[in-house]
Amino acid sequence: TMPRKRKLLAHLSALQSNSSFPPLDALGNLNATPDGDSSPKSSKYFAIEKKNSSQLDADFFNQPCVSLAKSFLGQILVRKLPDGRELWGRIVETEAYLGGEDEASHSKGGKQTQRNAAMFMKPGTLYVYQIYGIYFCVNVSSQGEGAAVLLRSLEPLRGLDAMRELRSASRKGPTKPLKDWQLCNGPSKLCQAFGIDKAFDQRHLTEDAAIWMVPGHDLPGEQDVVTTTRIGVGKRGEWAQKPLRFYLRGNKFVSIVDKKMEREMAATGHFSCS
Repeated sequence: TMPRKRKLLAHLSALQSNSSFPPLDALGNLNATPDGDSSPKSSKYFAIEKKNSSQLDADFFNQPCVSLAKSFLGQILVRKLPDGRELWGRIVETEAYLGGEDEASHSKGGKQTQRNAAMFMKPGTLYVYQIYGIYFCVNVSSQGEGAAVLLRSLEPLRGLDAMRELRSASRKGPTKPLKDWQLCNGPSKLCQAFGIDKAFDQRHLTEDAAIWMVPGHDLPGEQDVVTTTRIGVGKRGEWAQKPLRFYLRGNKFVSIVDKKMEREMAATGHFSCS
């Protein structure tokens, strides 16, 4: 006689293969609303599955630092707040920090510390650090030992009211309402607007339910990108002059525009039109 356990397993198997069971797709409709919207409302499992379907995967982040810094332009950073609201911002400005020989990098000389550990983790890992003891900046690790890309500015797309709330909460005293272009036009501003703090350090953009990236539409061509020097690395010798900052030309959400470089690039025919 068949042992009881095997008999049970066989019975279960037969039930699962029974065609009267609804297909997996239909399970999503269990949460559908009466108005015909079939998008799942309550199951966290379906929500995560839906989120994962369009997000940028691990292969995207597995690029050399400069290549990743340029590839980020036009892509979309998504942040899901604890209350369920989603913030979307298009990346319009980045800086590459190469590690090793890069005198402006937190990992210069290949030095690994508790603070910069995320820079040495697999590509797509967030490195969040604090400046002036109050503000945060967010970077994404790339290929290369200790290399990472700083996200400098975003163009807000969705959840602007929530971004305003988050920004105003971190500003002291009575202040004027921020204009759209002021919400995320700088590395610390975008962290405030997206509620990104030290708790996000060492999280991974393909494995987190609160922050990820999705592909942008109308990605920029080479002629749309301005390549210039980084901000705030003035005392780093030759590294202060390296062309390791990238931004979308003509985008009003960029933190600092390099008019001189734009004129030079136009004069050499780099831009298709001035």
